[in-house]
Amino acid sequence: MQHIAFIGLGNMGGPMALNLVRAGYRLSVFDLVPSAVQTLVEAGATAAATAAEAVREADVVVSMLPASQHVKTLYLAAGGVLDTARAGTLLIDSSTIASQAAIEVATAAKARGFTMLDAPVSGGTAGAAAGTLTFIVGGEDDTLTQARPILEKMGKNIFHAGGNGAGQTAKICNNMLLGILMAGTSEAIALGVANGLDPKVLSEIMSKSSGRNWALELYNPWPGVMDGTPASREYSGGFGTDLMLKDLGLAEETAMAARAATPLGSVTRQLYQLHSQAGQGRLDFSSIVQMVKKPV
Repeated sequence: MQHIAFIGLGNMGGPMALNLVRAGYRLSVFDLVPSAVQTLVEAGATAAATAAEAVREADVVVSMLPASQHVKTLYLAAGGVLDTARAGTLLIDSSTIASQAAIEVATAAKARGFTMLDAPVSGGTAGAAAGTLTFIVGGEDDTLTQARPILEKMGKNIFHAGGNGAGQTAKICNNMLLGILMAGTSEAIALGVANGLDPKVLSEIMSKSSGRNWALELYNPWPGVMDGTPASREYSGGFGTDLMLKDLGLAEETAMAARAATPLGSVTRQLYQLHSQAGQGRLDFSSIVQMVKKPV
């Protein structure tokens, strides 16, 4: 069985790595948070003192990090992955970052004898835990074929978007739409409640009508409407407001580079910026409903 180095064990990376351990892979893991590492060690993984130590003998490296600068540092900095991993090692970055950053890292990796995919995910923390994530992949066909057995242990759907960077572009488009849908869903439910409607009844009506969408049906932002969502636990866990703000910023940067119009994406980014500045950055992104909810 292949030896996998997994770097980044946060809300998404931790459950993903755990599924690889359960699938029988030998894992070396590294994260800056000791408790995250300990959870994987208790499941059977081996802790590494540094990222370089984790990747040194690995056949495959999987990374799940917060932003472009973290990925570039991990792979490109002196003593980073490209300096310490064995030539020919398969590199899979599942972070959500700028497509240009993904291309830069993949180009440097190829020049050093590595194969690399950008493989950001969709499905949230529940999907990560259940192993039902969607992988949105950028890279060569042969590289994806090599990586597919590993990705299948963490996800249910694997889409090949195109060459390096294409996975990130597709993921950014998806998350921009998700942010727009969550803001719109929050506004619609808040309007109904302000006019005396039961939020659960209204949500059921809309979920069977033309306004139906993923945020409404599976990740409802209104407290008490749906069990198991962040809204049912005071917006803890899930996908943070600041992470959504980051992705909406990436979408706006991508739009500017392509001279494409994204007015709804821009407005939604501003809403999440205000929400974050109000001190809600660590809450789940569905907490945007608090901006439009009529005070009791």
